[in-house]
Amino acid sequence: MEFYSTANSSASAARVTANRANSQLSTGPKTPEGKAKSSLNAVKSALTGRTVLLPSDDAAVYERHISRFASQFNPVGERETELVQSLADTQWRLNRIPSLEMGIYAVARLNFKNMFQEEQPEVREALIQAHTFITHQKQLNNLSIQESRLRRNYQKDLTELRQLQQTRLKTSVEATHASPAASAPENGFVFSSPDVKSSNASSASLNSDETAARAA
Repeated sequence: MEFYSTANSSASAARVTANRANSQLSTGPKTPEGKAKSSLNAVKSALTGRTVLLPSDDAAVYERHISRFASQFNPVGERETELVQSLADTQWRLNRIPSLEMGIYAVARLNFKNMFQEEQPEVREALIQAHTFITHQKQLNNLSIQESRLRRNYQKDLTELRQLQQTRLKTSVEATHASPAASAPENGFVFSSPDVKSSNASSASLNSDETAARAA
């Protein structure tokens, strides 16, 4: 079963194109300071913004990601298609969270590389990690908050999708069982109750006549 009708396919392609175009509106900062600020801003925009793709995202990978969800859920109709698209986009953002967290610590290592130089390497590493957490606690907490929000949204959409598909399947089964053709015998004839009674009466009459003939 195909995920998209022609209209849905065009809408999806348009969405990918729009995401790709939006992601290229800015070529990004050039200086280390600018890159650090951009990385921290991504914690907000990458998880809460309307644009799904960032400049660093691969549109082809995103399209394959969407296709996997289409194959898994086999949506039918506009609402099911919207829910599957939403599930895929939400998962795309969830998948981004670990790299964003890693990016925060990576940027911090650059910004704090001259700190605690008098300490032993292992102690210095722990101090930089702690300083990073204290300095960027707001951004790290925001990651956790957004992850919880995204998971709730994912579960909500998944629940609605399953309910729609179960209702659709139930309706389809009931319609099949209610169809006269479904209960017809292989020869294609369906007898009504009067027909059956008449047939039984005729058979009884024939049997009675045959018995009388043998007795004679």
